[in-house]
Amino acid sequence: MPKPKKEKSEKELEKCTKKLKELKKELSKKEDEIEEYISHLQRLQADFENYKKQREKQETQIIEYANEKLILKLVDVLEDMERAIANCNSPKDFKDGLNLIYRKFNNILEKEGLQRIPTKGEKFDPFKHEAIQVENHEKYKNGEIIEEISRGYMLKDKIIKPSLVKVCKKD
Repeated sequence: MPKPKKEKSEKELEKCTKKLKELKKELSKKEDEIEEYISHLQRLQADFENYKKQREKQETQIIEYANEKLILKLVDVLEDMERAIANCNSPKDFKDGLNLIYRKFNNILEKEGLQRIPTKGEKFDPFKHEAIQVENHEKYKNGEIIEEISRGYMLKDKIIKPSLVKVCKKD
């Protein structure tokens, strides 16, 4: 009977050895897969870094040239001014040319979304107006704007320069 134990343990050893080889083979496959995933991840990371750099470069160019169309329109006004100066023969010609250039310049700015902030007779709004003087005035109500000292402007819906105003303040 001692012999069957030995045979049994040899069979078990054989099974274990076979199982160990299978496990080593499977482990090797998994290690190869892991290396492949790591390599793929590294390539993706490098691609993403390149994408970020390219996107930043594009954003810089967009910002740099964002006003190109507006500048081209203003160049027309500049050239009109140069022509007016060169061809000005009398004060009336100069005034007429200046008025023409002013209207053209104003139209360009309005088409780009520039609007003047209304002031005189309006209720003071601290988001649109900056009070730099106050005065008690009988013609105006308390908090009403008496005088515009410097114009304010909005670009579309954003205040880009508040109006400087004189406001009525009743005691």
